Amino acid sequence: GQRSEEEEHHSIETFSFYLSEPLSKERVEAFSDGVYAIVATLLILDICEDNVPDPREVEEKFHGSLLEALSEYGPNYLAYFGSFVTIGLLWFVHHSLFLYVTKATRLMGLLNILSLAFIGGLPLAYQLTSEFAEKSHNEIEAIQVSCVITFFASIFQFAIWTTALLNEEETLHAFARYGGKEHAFMFAKLALYPCVSLGAFFLTCLLSEFSTAIFHLMQIVIPFAFLALRIFVRISLTAIKSVMSLSRRKVVLLEEEEACLSSNETLS
Repeated sequence: GQRSEEEEHHSIETFSFYLSEPLSKERVEAFSDGVYAIVATLLILDICEDNVPDPREVEEKFHGSLLEALSEYGPNYLAYFGSFVTIGLLWFVHHSLFLYVTKATRLMGLLNILSLAFIGGLPLAYQLTSEFAEKSHNEIEAIQVSCVITFFASIFQFAIWTTALLNEEETLHAFARYGGKEHAFMFAKLALYPCVSLGAFFLTCLLSEFSTAIFHLMQIVIPFAFLALRIFVRISLTAIKSVMSLSRRKVVLLEEEEACLSSNETLS
């Protein structure tokens, strides 16, 4: 039979896709935590499978010294800890982000999936950075791939924050909105990884001989940068407020002087 116009209109509305429609925040967080947990597990599985010395090799090659045998895999362990710290800090930023988000939308869910897609590539980045010979062309390209993966994993988190700011009255807590108490700190926290990874990528292109040192320095510096970030943001905000207050005082003094001059002219 033929459908009525109301039924057709209802069916079109049911199957239409609006990016601003609400999405379950709890399910987004649960799915994200599962992906982060699996990615972190894959890292340690790679270590246990490929970077554990064989007992015969320890006896024959290293004269029974396990520490000397483990020192041969030092770059692999360093790459593992750096990748694990990167995953942990990105999870921490993700947790802080959705702590301030009161309502998720479909666009935020889509951006979150894109971020998780690159998070899932971090074990690949770990394998690439520890696979090739030191200071070889392949190692430099592997480090650049790792920087690109980290950049896109973090820039999509920043895009989620930007999307939440577009409808901040509905999607964000009051103290995290533009001009709120935690807005500047959250902005700096989300911008840290994209800026540092992009800067490391260009530095490895310009200074290819020091690409390994630059990459490991980035992985070491960022955790300390997160610790010092709140202090830096507070100092910056106090400095901006003091400059603004000084400029306002100057404006007030100028207005008072103009008022005094105009009053003297009227009296004369």
